[in-house]
Amino acid sequence: PRPGHARTCYTLFMKAIIYYSYDDIRLENRAIPSIGEDEMLVRVHGCGLCGSDILKIAQQAAPPVILGHELTGVIVERGRTVSHFEVGQRVIVAHHVPCGTCHYCLHHNYSMCAAFKASNIDPCGFAEYIRVPAAHTRQTTLALPATLSDEEGSFVEPLACCVRAVQRTPMLAGDSVVVMGLGSVGLLMLQAVKAIGAAHVYGVDLLPERLQLALELGADAVFAAPPDEHALRDLLSPLTQGRGADAVILTAPGTRPFLQAVASTRKGGAITIFAAHHGTASLDLERIYQQELTITSAYSSSPETLRIALDLLATRKVRVDRLISHRLPLEHFNEGVALMRERKALKVYFQML
Repeated sequence: PRPGHARTCYTLFMKAIIYYSYDDIRLENRAIPSIGEDEMLVRVHGCGLCGSDILKIAQQAAPPVILGHELTGVIVERGRTVSHFEVGQRVIVAHHVPCGTCHYCLHHNYSMCAAFKASNIDPCGFAEYIRVPAAHTRQTTLALPATLSDEEGSFVEPLACCVRAVQRTPMLAGDSVVVMGLGSVGLLMLQAVKAIGAAHVYGVDLLPERLQLALELGADAVFAAPPDEHALRDLLSPLTQGRGADAVILTAPGTRPFLQAVASTRKGGAITIFAAHHGTASLDLERIYQQELTITSAYSSSPETLRIALDLLATRKVRVDRLISHRLPLEHFNEGVALMRERKALKVYFQML
């Protein structure tokens, strides 16, 4: 066997979460994947449960569905042509890779790229081992510094999504930005706004414990989500000289938060949608036009924002040590899903070791 390239001694089988339907998700024994000369095999240390995983299950997506992408692990085998990683190195691996050359990529719409949508890890993030395809090895695999734990590293991908949302949101230093929804992603988002945009950030949520955590993570002020469409603007008025927010980033789904965002944004301001919305909302198009409101959206990362996110975590500009509320083995996968769906967990992390 070639030194540094040979498969180390481990069993030939592994545990993996396999999706058959929304109500039939099984923990199975699967063969450990074989790799090609330009690929890697990573033993997964742990993987976070993302809201998009929950969404696929809740929407009763038809298989094949690959669950799990917020992972960290260690390289146990590398292909013959892989020279920029070493066996034994801890890494994070993101699941989607844009081609970088198509019309969408040239316009920085990476998540619209056909290659981005088609790419993924094998078999899924909720597995003891994954095959890292060649494109992922080149673009979306990053070495994890010794200063970051596996749990902290699992936040690189979701934080990178937040970084891209912040990049797509027009703001200047000192602007007033509202983050609506303070789940784990909302708490990442408000820190990303502070770190990248140097803005004043105000958090909105229904749960008092999340409002308190947002303050401890740097929010300038927090508000319990009001039931009335226009009440949030009244709360923001004294903090924005009566203008309203320069930007609102929605990490909470639903018609009411969206309409509150429209009512709370200043003339010429921006609304960024970072949550899957179902149903429709009535919009006053004349108001959008006359007030020159910008409405944009973002939902995924890019190779560039992965690197930015890793740096924000490594330099402690974004803190994630308090975001994981539940740590579970893969055998309790369905329990973790239920905790997230019932809003009883801030973040569920599945441990493979």
